[in-house]
Amino acid sequence: MNGFKFGHFGELLSLLPVQRAGLALLLAAVGLPVVGVVIVGLDIMPVRFAMMHVALLGIAIGMLTGLDPAVCAIVTCALAGAGISPLARTPDGLSGAMGLLMSLAIAAALLVLAVSGVNAAGAFALLWGSILSVGDGDVAVLAALAVVVPGLFRWRRRQVALLLHDRELAVCAGVPAQRLTLILLVLVAVAVAGAIRLTGALLVDALTLLPALAARRLGRSLGSIVGWAIGIGTAVNLVGFLLALVLDLPPGPILVLVAGATALVAHLVPERRNRSWHVSTSPSSPPSH
Repeated sequence: MNGFKFGHFGELLSLLPVQRAGLALLLAAVGLPVVGVVIVGLDIMPVRFAMMHVALLGIAIGMLTGLDPAVCAIVTCALAGAGISPLARTPDGLSGAMGLLMSLAIAAALLVLAVSGVNAAGAFALLWGSILSVGDGDVAVLAALAVVVPGLFRWRRRQVALLLHDRELAVCAGVPAQRLTLILLVLVAVAVAGAIRLTGALLVDALTLLPALAARRLGRSLGSIVGWAIGIGTAVNLVGFLLALVLDLPPGPILVLVAGATALVAHLVPERRNRSWHVSTSPSSPPSH
């Protein structure tokens, strides 16, 4: 019986959709947990729900126009992320903007679906995720995020660290906060939209927030937190996906449970005294450009 199970498992791993899904998860483990670090740093936890609604609007537009719904979702989310970035200058601007964005996006999506007459069930189905339906386009988006997101952190490490720690301090230190916030919000929006097909919008936390929360507990600096986030994300995605295949269960919930258990274990570790996850940069010593 065990031999049959292992043989069946080997056959699963030889299938192209399974291999593509595994590759997508490994790529996601590089970029998406770092995006989670941004979400935690900017304190914009509701962004996942806001972008889920915006993604639905993009999917509806795609179904109406005949374009690829996933591409439309990514583009719509990117535009929404760019559109709300000016509100970061106001107190609690981003938090309030998320609620407004959710309301407007879902209303517009339902209106588009009603006017177009397309099957609303098909639009909502794309939000639940189907990891084995991941295509080359999804892999390309995740590959781009795996390069761009860590690259931005490495290239603008001091600026990003200051912005995530204290926006006003970053402005005083000469950081182009508005432009950098715009870039970060667009990356967050694209990452959430790009992960929809992997786990579904409701479970995207497994790929973004949960590894970041565990990493923030373990890391002492922004660089170490990013490293922990990528390492935890890789381990969670690999273990969760293999468990789902072995147990013949949906990968999304398994990934969430594995990531959640990892985050809980990380929070059992005694809290570091040095929680300075920003780099030591003062207003009198501007960050390097």
